[in-house]
Amino acid sequence: MRSGIIGFVIGAWLLQMQAVLPAWSVIGLLSGLAVVFAIPGVLSTKPFLKLSLFVVCGVLAGFAWAASVAQHALAEELPPEWEGRDVSVIGTIDSLPLHFERGVRFNLLVEKATAEGAELTVIPRRLALSWYSAFHADEMQAVGDVRPGERWQFTVRLKRPHGNANPHGFDYEAWLLQQGLRATGYVRPDQRSVIKNQRLDDFVWRFGNVVERARGLLRERIHEALPAGQYAGVMVALVIGEQRAVSQSDWRIFNRTGVGHLISISGLHITMIAGMFAGLVFQLWRRSFFTSAGLPLLLPAQKAAAIAGVAIAVIYVLLAGFGVPAQRTLYMLSVVALALWCGRVASVSHVLCCALFVVLLLDPWAVLGPGFWLSFAAVAIILFATVGRIPFHAGETPSGKERLLALMRSAGHTQYVVTLGLVPLTLLLFGQVSLVSPIANAVAIPVISFLVTPMALIGSILPAPLSDWVLGAAHLLIEWLAQALGWISELPSAVWTAPSPPWWMFACALIGALWLLAPPGWPLRWLGLAAWIPLLVNQPTRPEAGQMWVTAFDVGQGTAVLVETSHHRLLYDTGPAYSLEADGGNRVILPYLRGRGIGALDGMVVSHSDVDHAGGARSILDEVNVGWIASSLPDEHAIVQAAALHRRCEAGQAWTWDGARFEMLHPSPASYRTPKWKPNARSCTLKITMGDHSILLPGDIEAAQEAALVSDAAGSLRSTVLLAPHHGSGTSSTVPFLAAVKPAVAVFQVGYRNRYRHPKQEVFDRYGEMDIRRLRSDQSGAVSFRFGQRVETIEFRAEHARYWHGR
Repeated sequence: MRSGIIGFVIGAWLLQMQAVLPAWSVIGLLSGLAVVFAIPGVLSTKPFLKLSLFVVCGVLAGFAWAASVAQHALAEELPPEWEGRDVSVIGTIDSLPLHFERGVRFNLLVEKATAEGAELTVIPRRLALSWYSAFHADEMQAVGDVRPGERWQFTVRLKRPHGNANPHGFDYEAWLLQQGLRATGYVRPDQRSVIKNQRLDDFVWRFGNVVERARGLLRERIHEALPAGQYAGVMVALVIGEQRAVSQSDWRIFNRTGVGHLISISGLHITMIAGMFAGLVFQLWRRSFFTSAGLPLLLPAQKAAAIAGVAIAVIYVLLAGFGVPAQRTLYMLSVVALALWCGRVASVSHVLCCALFVVLLLDPWAVLGPGFWLSFAAVAIILFATVGRIPFHAGETPSGKERLLALMRSAGHTQYVVTLGLVPLTLLLFGQVSLVSPIANAVAIPVISFLVTPMALIGSILPAPLSDWVLGAAHLLIEWLAQALGWISELPSAVWTAPSPPWWMFACALIGALWLLAPPGWPLRWLGLAAWIPLLVNQPTRPEAGQMWVTAFDVGQGTAVLVETSHHRLLYDTGPAYSLEADGGNRVILPYLRGRGIGALDGMVVSHSDVDHAGGARSILDEVNVGWIASSLPDEHAIVQAAALHRRCEAGQAWTWDGARFEMLHPSPASYRTPKWKPNARSCTLKITMGDHSILLPGDIEAAQEAALVSDAAGSLRSTVLLAPHHGSGTSSTVPFLAAVKPAVAVFQVGYRNRYRHPKQEVFDRYGEMDIRRLRSDQSGAVSFRFGQRVETIEFRAEHARYWHGR
């Protein structure tokens, strides 16, 4: 059975790597083949053959099952012709609303959709919607107090699932598919709609609505008890698994110290609560709840306790939002309880594999999330490294002190096992490992798991003022813990950053880790360190001498370009600010740098102050060492103040790195002495030349600046690659300018269906008429260029195509 389940996991993972889904006929064929391999596997008496047949059967079954679930999910999608059109929908609020500085986000379960007086059947059943308080700078609207389970009527504009596509980045489209959200959109202001936005019913009775309303009420109670609590979001995460209110600055500390796994409803928390409740029921049941009912005669106390433990675990997991770690724990507890009921002894490995199978049966996309691999890997490594370990020999009667010391040794060994065993996987998934994690977890695990979490749970259901006191005490403990973690996270060697390893290096390190952690009696365990050598000496890849790499990120409506020579790196612009907590820096650029193992930049150019170019700079400066910044920003700007070394962009500046020549073509020094120039007009315009090829980065210059460049520096404009000025707006990319640059390729960094309608169609057509190859980040994702004897172009979406992209 276990080999078949491992094969099932492999098959489900292989399906998620496909660019195109197999047809239903192929899925049926694979299902039949799985049965064909299963029959001789059951009958075979040869262990190796039996194992092989079950693995093949599992691979075929996992692939076919994941494909059938994906086909069913993708059958429901928004037709392209309904993007950007007003649609009236009636439905229930299907999630916990997330309030942010500009409005609220929530999911809607659609019951009815109409447009132009006719009912629509093409609108997906579940939508991810945003309701903005400021639709435009000059237009404010009231945002309704939406709550889970309410029925509302909205006028919305929808678009098909789309997210930024970058190496080492988060796949938003895959996440939407996993959540069953087949369209996103926003609520239209009442003054622009024929049908008004309004609440129709206070509550619609449905099981999911009851669960979400309960989660919402618990969240409200915590925020009411801690109105000014800095870590109220952490308390909410521990009670209901809702992590969105935890600030990015707090996440930075938790991740650098390796305790991020505790800031949620973890498997340890669920097991602890289920065990406590089961123990209480066991004792009360044995005593028939202090009555003469004789309950153990009707049902053994152990079975009653098992039911109670699983029941409380189900409730807790539902409150947790059904995340993978919570699911894994619930299914493992359920299998153990079922084995107890059936009078069978279930091995831990069978229990783990059963949980693994059920998770993927319900959610084949779980293999795409880091939490899936980390959760199951942690349990598997603990089992592998602790099998056969017993604290005392038969016949021994340890004292209380000895039992405590044995418990402490066991906890320390478990933390050592998890820390060491997950290093290869953590580097593969995140590109960094917390070196202070053992120390931080030694403090954080008992504080959070045994003090803060029980207090938060109890406090969230107690009546006031008791709830205020208990939650306040728990919050105080979190404050003290966060202060200690903050100090630890700032240690010089708190985090080890390394490039994401290739598959062979990961495999070697994993084998080495298993060898090191093998149970007692395993020969020469220290030899496992030899398999870690490639991982330990792994260095970031770099261009060879005479080459240059340029990566134009997909940051939505904004600009961010990384330029790499053999020994230097420069970032041109930093992407937009999406919200107070999220920007192109921490959402796109930093994950890429971590994945590549890049911890420093030699320079950074911020072309001008517009938020779609400078929005991510502060996030990058907080995480990465930047040698110097060149910009057209005023001296009082926050980015200038945060820079270690700042200089103004001025035409005539030039330098050479590893054979690449960097030339600043604009703005002129005189432009800084007049207030009439807008930020766009003063964009730093940089040309970079490597050998016979070059790239021109013009920022948001417009027609007047293009004309000035053609007039003053026409001979310096010729470039192989052009970053389209001002994202292809109607005020840029004039014919004389394009004729002077004469690029072979032009890149438009634009957001999908952006409100500026960039690039303008007439401008986009102009490039085509001049035989310039056109690439759009909203269609190609991140675009990379390899400059050498020729220029190689790599489009991320084409190189890493998945079946859920571009539908």
